[in-house]
Amino acid sequence: MQNRKDVSDKAYVITGPTSGIGYETALELAKHGMVILVGRNPGKLQVVEKTIKERGQNAVSVVCDISDMTSIQKAVSEIKKLDLPIAGVLNNAGVMPTKPAISKQGWELTFATNHLGTFLFTELMTPLLPDGATIVSIASAVEDPERKPAKVIGMRGGRYISVEASAKGEWKEGGSKLPGADAYATSKQALLASLLYFSRETPRLHFNAVEPGITPGTGLGGDANRFMHFLFSQIITRIPPFAKYRSTPQKAAKVIAKILISQSGGTGIYYDEKGQPMIGSDLVRNPEFQEKVVSETRAFLSRNSF
Repeated sequence: MQNRKDVSDKAYVITGPTSGIGYETALELAKHGMVILVGRNPGKLQVVEKTIKERGQNAVSVVCDISDMTSIQKAVSEIKKLDLPIAGVLNNAGVMPTKPAISKQGWELTFATNHLGTFLFTELMTPLLPDGATIVSIASAVEDPERKPAKVIGMRGGRYISVEASAKGEWKEGGSKLPGADAYATSKQALLASLLYFSRETPRLHFNAVEPGITPGTGLGGDANRFMHFLFSQIITRIPPFAKYRSTPQKAAKVIAKILISQSGGTGIYYDEKGQPMIGSDLVRNPEFQEKVVSETRAFLSRNSF
């Protein structure tokens, strides 16, 4: 455990801190410094902030909807005004709706939140961070079409065509029949590819990703029916080949926090649910694909005013 002086000298930003993995990680990070809680629901943010403060730790809330690019710009401006010594940023906010939905800018909601919003938040936060700071994003192994557990349940990996197509909710043919699966896998594919590109582009910072494992209780797919939630959380995740990847929000939080506060200096590393290095799909590890995703995303965001 760090001493009191070390703790007071650091701050950590976390998006999506009001439930599941985000909530548990916010509590874990509060042991190591001030936590800047970034979320869309003011009431839920205040509950988390109060919980942290009641433990004698420090937190401050910043309202932001990561699917809304205008909201992101305002939130980063607010974070800058706090003038806190930010040591790390955790891009945790994510969605997986099983019904079609669009963002405030009119884009497919899953891609807008998990990739476009996270990308913009990362780009705007980068200049505010001191050398040696760490940015961690929550990835997902379902982006890999060869990932065995994902294949078993009918997922077909990321289906990226272009940023423009993804924003319209269009994916490569031959995808999954599971509602929302192609959107989610593609958004995580683009997120991971971008992060790996950033790790080379900006060597003064550390950019890493974490696959938190199969973690019931995260709230993803929250609009699915109760039977499917029960089937996945209590039955499927307890049998091979899923059981080895099973985790909990509490376990995931400890792994994520450890990576975020690490002073090892590693960058461009993709960690599994146990905190061990893993590899993504062949495509996401391709530098040309990484550059394509980043350049298309930057061009798309610059073309669209918000």
